[in-house]
Amino acid sequence: MRIAVPNKGRLHEPTIEVLERAGLHIENTADRQLYADTVDPEVTVLFARAADIPEYVADGAADVGITGLDQARESGHDLVDLLDLGYGNCRLVLAAPEDGDITEPADVTGLTVATEFPRVTRDYFDRKGIDCEVVEVTGATELTPHVDMADAIVDITSTGTTLQVNRLAIVDEVLASSVRLFARSDVADDEKVQQVATAFESVVAAEGKRYLMMNARRDDLEAVKDVLPGMGGPTVMDVADGDEDHVAVHAVVDERQVFETISELKGVGASDILVTEIERLVE
Repeated sequence: MRIAVPNKGRLHEPTIEVLERAGLHIENTADRQLYADTVDPEVTVLFARAADIPEYVADGAADVGITGLDQARESGHDLVDLLDLGYGNCRLVLAAPEDGDITEPADVTGLTVATEFPRVTRDYFDRKGIDCEVVEVTGATELTPHVDMADAIVDITSTGTTLQVNRLAIVDEVLASSVRLFARSDVADDEKVQQVATAFESVVAAEGKRYLMMNARRDDLEAVKDVLPGMGGPTVMDVADGDEDHVAVHAVVDERQVFETISELKGVGASDILVTEIERLVE
């Protein structure tokens, strides 16, 4: 099975990290390398431009691909969205000069909109029943309203800072995007594809979670359980040295709750509290 992944840009490093955490360590990598093996002899990696990955998957050069929802939608290919990997979050937005007359989508009727995503943009205006001219550009989209190339734009934004710098105001959201795992429909249910999807899902599930281990007196166990906001309740085990008065308690908690939880656990008698990161979590 071949996985297409971004070869550079802001999506490359986090994608490689997900592969590593999923247990698919990439071997023998080098600059400008097109293919690479993984520790799984049945899985290889194809490095490609994020925008080209839907095409590689649709054409059969890869079985699955990791890229943004925006790129998949723009490609026009009917791919199966297997999993939201939870990073690369951004929005495609309709924006116009902040001191202009365009304050709602209908205001672009009969006007020109510049974008690097013409298919997504046309679909958006078709859904809204708005007739306007969509012009494809290959970069610096935010400059087009200031050089009389367009009246408005549809462009990617993460924080909105670039739009503000160029005196553009967001009029509407066209598409909310994040990085996804995509597959062709004819292989989406294959055992190996599902195995890889499960591995990635375990990485996503572990994000922002911590594993707590502690000792507690049996008499304090109910109070400890009340404190722990764990998934399905904590795991309670006998202490190995035969101490019948104490038990070992393990639980998965949200990272944002760790500080407060530890303080409360100490208050109800828990001791020897250990906090560790979780690489993968199969629910």
